[in-house]
Amino acid sequence: MAKSKVAVMKTQPQTVLDDIVHLMEMADVKSALSKNAATILKDNISWHFPFPGANTTPWQLEGTIKGLKANGYNEQVCVQNKTVVTNAFKGEDLNHYVPIFKKYEIPVLYNFKNEDMNWIRYSPKKSMQVLNKIYPEGIYIPDYFFGKNIVHLPTVKCHIYTTTTGAMKNAFGGLLNTKRHYTHSWIHKTLVDLLAIQKEIHPGIFAVMDGTTAGNGPGPRTMKPVIKNIILASADQVAIDAVAAKMMGFDPMNIEYIALAHREKLGVGDVREIEIVGEDISNESWGFEVGDNGASLIGDLLWFGPLKGLQKLFFHTPLVHMFVLGSEIYHDYYRWPFIDKNIFNNWKKSTAWGKLFENYELGKDR
Repeated sequence: MAKSKVAVMKTQPQTVLDDIVHLMEMADVKSALSKNAATILKDNISWHFPFPGANTTPWQLEGTIKGLKANGYNEQVCVQNKTVVTNAFKGEDLNHYVPIFKKYEIPVLYNFKNEDMNWIRYSPKKSMQVLNKIYPEGIYIPDYFFGKNIVHLPTVKCHIYTTTTGAMKNAFGGLLNTKRHYTHSWIHKTLVDLLAIQKEIHPGIFAVMDGTTAGNGPGPRTMKPVIKNIILASADQVAIDAVAAKMMGFDPMNIEYIALAHREKLGVGDVREIEIVGEDISNESWGFEVGDNGASLIGDLLWFGPLKGLQKLFFHTPLVHMFVLGSEIYHDYYRWPFIDKNIFNNWKKSTAWGKLFENYELGKDR
């Protein structure tokens, strides 16, 4: 069996689109994806506001579209999902995806619109870690996903509940419906189950990860953006997450979802067993730390702490709306206007990546 390969490149705003095309070729995109299937672009909108490091960047999306087209994958469709804390329409607008979709004639479908796709019951061939127990009434996934390639577009960032988040976590919103918060106490095993399902329903899986501005701290939203000028690509979702985690300064095999996926042979989580092409990352260790924010402390108590036994009361009843409202107030009406919008504006004015983002905002040629 061929060794898992992760391509890593240093990049800069002036060359990033061409660099992504080259990066995808280095990571053997032609071997990863079927030429006989349409390709789903699964961007990552962790927060509809354009916080650096939190979301798929416009150049990541555009470069990936160009890279796929250059290799003969012309039938591309973006699929968006909503969460209890993000708005897909607002996110694709504020992060400037919409002009890119129009420029390259990429249709956009929404997994929460019945006219776009339906949720059907699926019985995985591989034994599940937890999903069959979390959803005893059955595991439901979108019918549109079957038989199509998928390309994930995560960023390099920390996560308050999974330490890091990347390609594996990016399947979460697309394959699970809005009741996916049921899984949070078992989030690591859930991600492993979702990767196993992806391998059964998709003829090809690939990921292009953006670390031009990486996210340190209590992600996936409230982070400290750090310029790193890095992009990664791989057909192995476990390996790309492991390499990103290593670069952030974590031991990938100490992160449960990576170690478990490695043991289940769904990919390679041990960096020593991964073929890394492009940059020498042996000395990359950025010293990132996850930490906590006010909202995550509540989640820790309810999903992993002493109140775990009350989850059905809080999250399987109308009481869940209280937590959704609390999260919205915290993120959208406190963090964004009083803290994170200032961080975003400073990044936009003072960094080369921020200026490139502004070019997308203004519709300038790149």
